Amino acid sequence: MGLMMRLPSSLISNVKGFSRLNSYRSRNYRRDVPKGHLAVYVGLNEKRRFVVPMAYLEQPLFQELLRQSEEEFGFDHSMGGLTISCQEDEFFKITAQLHAA
Repeated sequence: MGLMMRLPSSLISNVKGFSRLNSYRSRNYRRDVPKGHLAVYVGLNEKRRFVVPMAYLEQPLFQELLRQSEEEFGFDHSMGGLTISCQEDEFFKITAQLHAA
């Protein structure tokens, strides 16, 4: 990925609010998503669920994934959680970079 644009704080607030709303909707969500984290679904065809730190929301690489997700899905996610449309291997590379930083 090239140069990343900084997403407006309103988008980050919406994602955080979406995460809080989802935690109220599902008791299972609260049990397996630790405080300070959020669940995301990743994949192009089949979606796989991952739990990531909320701190990723402040990182430009992750913000680019969120921007792409917003363009494709808006904030109406059929999976019941935040859906990120990218290959799993791309998601692993990005989260590995964020974890190392």
